[in-house]
Amino acid sequence: MRFSIIVPVYNVADYLSKCVNSLLIQRCDSFEIILVDDGSTDGKCPALCDELAAAHPDLIRVYHQSNGGLGAARNTGLRHAEGEYVFFVDSDDTIEPNTLEVLNRRIDETHADMYIFSFRYLKENGDSRPAEPRFSLLSGEPQTLNQCPDLLLDPPMACNRIVRRSLFENVEFPPKVWYEDLCTTPKLLQKAGSIVQLEDSFYVYLLRGGSIMRSSNLRRNLEIINALETVRSHFVSVEAFDRYRPWLCFLAVDSVLDAARRVLIADPKADYLPQFLGYVQKTYPDYRSCALLPRLGRKKLYLLKLLEEERYTFARNLFRLVKLIKRKG
Repeated sequence: MRFSIIVPVYNVADYLSKCVNSLLIQRCDSFEIILVDDGSTDGKCPALCDELAAAHPDLIRVYHQSNGGLGAARNTGLRHAEGEYVFFVDSDDTIEPNTLEVLNRRIDETHADMYIFSFRYLKENGDSRPAEPRFSLLSGEPQTLNQCPDLLLDPPMACNRIVRRSLFENVEFPPKVWYEDLCTTPKLLQKAGSIVQLEDSFYVYLLRGGSIMRSSNLRRNLEIINALETVRSHFVSVEAFDRYRPWLCFLAVDSVLDAARRVLIADPKADYLPQFLGYVQKTYPDYRSCALLPRLGRKKLYLLKLLEEERYTFARNLFRLVKLIKRKG
């Protein structure tokens, strides 16, 4: 079997059928769909999963478990997967109809361990926009992380790539945490013997108010620090930290800026705000001399300056002003 598509499910009854339908229409005859009901409490998802599997018994399998978070659900799917490649699809998202057909063809041509592709954002009102261009170079040919370390600068999503299942030996997603993708994807990049980047946009990421990363539990954004430390420790353990230090430094700065921004917008007086930049200053004390830092762009560099000066309320007001100007424009 070529593909195992793993779909973690938790209280998404309004979205699940559309997600699964986007998988069922794929023009490929060698894939399975694994639905992992992660302890849904909405009274709908467990039964809906079973109904979908009953309607398509040759394609869909269902596993029910107590709630362990997105990472635990993915790990359950991995344990039951039979495909050569694993594709993680979140249950409120969809993929384009030609996704598996094109990926299958590229696998036959290049036999890489990982294929990375683009994605687009979709709002519930139907508005859509492509993801921002990636930092890494699109060669279309197999590469390694050593040849293209800029891969570490791309969004560390699990969903915008397929990965040879064997790479997950000794690699798991952490359960019950945020930023499980960041904890895991850089490890897979380091382990992969060959990586192909595609210009195709296959994944459709739904932006909705109830998603995990839009949760009002602001303090959980601090989990970005544990995720970054997990990545750093992995590269140290495989004696690759010195080789990739500039990229890991950039990843740390970029990641804490994103997490701190989410907190700033909602609560600029949060007493834990200094911890975000504090991690970078402790772990990469020379971060300001990182040659990659200018690639953050003007806006993020200014946010970095405001965090360094602890001008949190000013930063929040600036975000609001920019948003207001965009709305009026």
